[in-house]
Amino acid sequence: MSLKDEKVAALGFDEKGSDPISSLNFAELPDGELLAPDVRSSAEGQLVRMLDMRLLPTIILIFIMNYIDRLAVTSARLKGLEQDVGLTDIQYSTVLAILYASYIPANIPSNMILNRISRPSYYIAICVVLWGLTSALTGITRNYAGILIARVFVGLPEAAFYPGGVYLLSRWYTKKELSFRSAIFYAGLMISNAFGSLMAAGILSRMEGKLGIRAWRWLFYIEGSITIVIGILAVFILPDYPHNTRWLSPAQRRLAQARLAEDAGEADEDTETDSALQGLVMALKDPKVALFGVMICCLLLGTGFTNFFPTITGTLGFSSTVTLLLAAPPWIFATIVSCINAWHADRTGERYFHMCIPYWFIILGYTIAICTMSVPGRYFSMFLMAGGSAGHALTLVWLANAIPRPPAKRSAAIALANAGGNIGAMISSFVWKVEWSPKYHQSMFVGIAALVLGTSIATVIRVILANENKELERREVRDLTAGEEERVKEAARLEGITYEDAIVQRRGFRYLL
Repeated sequence: MSLKDEKVAALGFDEKGSDPISSLNFAELPDGELLAPDVRSSAEGQLVRMLDMRLLPTIILIFIMNYIDRLAVTSARLKGLEQDVGLTDIQYSTVLAILYASYIPANIPSNMILNRISRPSYYIAICVVLWGLTSALTGITRNYAGILIARVFVGLPEAAFYPGGVYLLSRWYTKKELSFRSAIFYAGLMISNAFGSLMAAGILSRMEGKLGIRAWRWLFYIEGSITIVIGILAVFILPDYPHNTRWLSPAQRRLAQARLAEDAGEADEDTETDSALQGLVMALKDPKVALFGVMICCLLLGTGFTNFFPTITGTLGFSSTVTLLLAAPPWIFATIVSCINAWHADRTGERYFHMCIPYWFIILGYTIAICTMSVPGRYFSMFLMAGGSAGHALTLVWLANAIPRPPAKRSAAIALANAGGNIGAMISSFVWKVEWSPKYHQSMFVGIAALVLGTSIATVIRVILANENKELERREVRDLTAGEEERVKEAARLEGITYEDAIVQRRGFRYLL
């Protein structure tokens, strides 16, 4: 009789007649006990809830501060930053773009490091503290060179977070769970646009001249300090990997590994030959990675309005405080849309339409904004534009589904696609020019063209994955490579099944379209 069976027999049923299995402390069971069919469902539910309560809130909070720190410049612009630092329009655009000059190249080595180290909780937390400190120091800058340097050193540690966060999620959640959790994660960006505007409105309206310091400087000091505190707390809250997270029992760690192995038919672990460099080479050789990178580049170029949202809202003609308050509701709406869209994507297992349809609504929003300058019409178009950003929550998730194993390749692929994609974000810094305000028609035409191209590339990716699924069906009985065979054997060990059963399970794997 297993330890679980002994506990159940001893407990019997309580006075209310409830099943005592649900009251067991799964964390106390020994390694392998949670894989028993009569316990696994409840134990897996408890494990996922633990992750949802610890991992998700922490990375969401970090993501909120990530974009608040990154976009503080756009809010500070409304309260005299350009005049005090002496920035021209082109210099302001360069200040926005220079962050990506360090952020983009740092993506790839950062994710390669993340895949090889044993404690991602330390790595991510240190990077959060570093960018929070640099963001706070942006408040002391006095000239163009100073703010450029500050922005470069904000972008460098930020490179660890978004692609690293998506990769960390992919190491814990199955492909049917990943989109919704990633959308909740990405919702942090949308909430940051809303919450950041509200926070900025409060600071900029109340802190002007306090201690002889301009309000826009206080904005950087306060927001950067909050980020530092969150980074310190993250060390104790974030998980590491399924095999070594400190606050899980051995049985829970085994279950976490087994369910991912079952999900893809292989253990979610690198073999001895799967080095970080080998993973990078495999990712570079896979044409899907390049297509995802170009697609994300187009989509981020097409959604460049996110970096200028307070400026665009300012074209409605209200004061700076009212402008920042009006910038919040569209992003609250976008957060709700993103979560619903991703939840439905997980329920159906579909990716392409759930990603592309929101971008088509951005095109509609641009079209409305081009056709009218009325306040109601323009503000409605901003809801469509912000809500359409929900599609981006599924881009790297779809990539993680399309490049499932080995982890070394997946981490490099996510970094490559995100780095290439953010070239579009960097270019967009120069698309929303002051001389094109208040209509910004030229900017919106560029956005429409980029979104059409991006969603067309998504169509190509879907066709490729559909063809690869057909190839998997034709080659179910093919011989495995040495690396694949090793990961299948590890999957069998983790799940407590035979190698032959693991092979059968692996043959059921298909890419999500």
